[in-house]
Order: sequence, then C-alpha cells, then structure tokens
Amino acid sequence: MDRLLTGLQPSGALTIGNYAGGISQVVNYQKDYETFLFVPDMHAITVPQDPEALHKNIINAIALYIACGVDPNLPDMHIYIQSENPYHANLSWIFECHTPHGDLTRMHQFKAKSALHESFTEGLVTYPVLMAADILLYDPKYVPTGIDQKQHVELARNLAIRFNNRYGELFRLPEPLIPTVGAKIRDLQNPEQKMSKSTDNPKASVFLSDTEKQIRKKIMSAVTDSEAVIKFDEANKPGVSNLLTIYSVFADTTVEDAVAKFEGGGYGDLKKATADAVVSKVIPFQDKYNEVINSGIIDDILNEGRDYSIKIAQAKYEQVRRAVGFGRI
Repeated sequence: MDRLLTGLQPSGALTIGNYAGGISQVVNYQKDYETFLFVPDMHAITVPQDPEALHKNIINAIALYIACGVDPNLPDMHIYIQSENPYHANLSWIFECHTPHGDLTRMHQFKAKSALHESFTEGLVTYPVLMAADILLYDPKYVPTGIDQKQHVELARNLAIRFNNRYGELFRLPEPLIPTVGAKIRDLQNPEQKMSKSTDNPKASVFLSDTEKQIRKKIMSAVTDSEAVIKFDEANKPGVSNLLTIYSVFADTTVEDAVAKFEGGGYGDLKKATADAVVSKVIPFQDKYNEVINSGIIDDILNEGRDYSIKIAQAKYEQVRRAVGFGRI
C-alpha cells in the first residue's frame, strides 16, 4: 500500500484553512493509503513558544484531527509527535550538510517569516530541511499540502534526487497532493494574504474552536468589494472568491456550482450561506473534540504511533547513515 504523510504545526488554534488544505485531505484519503499523521512540534519552536501552551496545543491538535474525522482505529493510520522520534533530527543534520545555504534563503516561507522579525534563529532558515527529513524518512507517495507549502515538497524531492544520484537509490520521490478546492483559504480582512493561525486581527481568521456566534460574525464582516457581482475571480475579486471557496469546501460542492447558486444574489446571501455551511461542520467537530479530549485515548494513540514511526524511520536512517559513511562498517 502506498503511503501518505502530513503534519500541522501546534502553534496555536487551527483554522478552517488548516482543515480545508490539510485535515480534510487526510480524512478523504485515509482508507486508500497507509497514513503517517504527525504533530511537528520541533518546527513550532522556530519562533518563541510558551512551553506549557505548546504541550497543550500538541494534545489539542491530535484531538482536533480525530474530531474532524481522522480515524485512529484504522490499521494503517499512524499518529505521532515529531519530537518523540529522534530520527527526524538525525536525518535532518545529514540533509543540512548536503543543502546549499542559498537554497534555503530563497524559500518563500523564509522570506515572509523573516520579514516579520528584526532577528531570528537559524532554525527559521533550516526548518525546510527538517521538513524534508520528516517526509523522506517514510517514503510516502503523496504529501497533502496547500499551494504555499508546495515549495517544501519540491525541496524534499531535490534532496532525494541529490542523495539518490550520489549514494544510490535511498528515497522515493514524494508528490504534493494539492486539493482542487480550498488549497489556500485567505484572510477574511485581507484576502491578499493566507488565513493564519497567528493573526493579530481577531476578525481575520475563523478557528475550529470558535463559537457559532464568532463564526457568523467573522464571515458576515468579511471584506468583499463594491462591484456587487458574485463571480470567482481571485485576481480582481479576492474577497468574494475566498467566500466562494470556503462555501464550496464546507458545503461539499464545487466552486462552479456555488457561483451558479448565488448568481444574481447579493453578498449578504453569500456570506450567510457560507456561515451556515461552516457552522454546520465546525460545531459538530467541537462536540467530538470535547468527547475525544476527555476520553483518555490520546496517549494510547500516540504511543502506538511513536513506536511504529520509530521502527520505520530507524530502518531508513540506518540506510542513509551507512551510505554517507557514519560509524563503523
């Protein structure tokens, strides 16, 4: 069975964009692939974190995965925490020593994140290499990702090619799995930007933990334009296009059908229907989340996932370690 691998940082509450671009894909494909779903807590500390909050966010992320439909009881579902598997960091160091610095400073995410800080740690530069290790340790066929993360999968592919050419066939080349709808949910107040977990604007992002009242208020206040015409045009109508995308994801329909449904209507109609669609899914997620977080099952799930992921990762790391000449023959 082919493998699928993905993870979401535990650096704050997850948004409907995280659901659309990542979690929903795992739910849709979890019966078709052996799935490795992890919490990349090591990536989270590229910016300062409160340790207690990080502990809590890790567990909350697992509970939300399950609440949103990830089935931990499937025999080929493996859920684990990145830092509990030492081979991610071990392989990352080898990759760092084979990655030109310029490749990393040209990464789109680095440019965007470093611009937000007067100073930053080297981890913000090198974390794409760790991400490549996260992926290549498990030889997945697919990596579900949003459009903005596609470059990281490309770096992993480039590293795999570099290693395969130099040391022999060690890695499978992963392919990004980008959703046809919802690959990039945008900020409700500034639709030129991606919806973010770390936004400072309380009206910009809809979180999976928001109340029904908060969800409706945020969507009803979403930025549109003055044209008063509902059509999908991301270049000229980013706000309206974003609402159509959100509606399509949460109403389980296509953007084309959404445009046809609201043709001739007003922006208020689109916003209300979008809010209804989001509420109809997110509120049940919250009910399931509360059930999961209080069930006591998370430790067992993580223990099983940790042990299995270490077994797979260790075997791959040993191949690479020997190939580059580490240790004794």
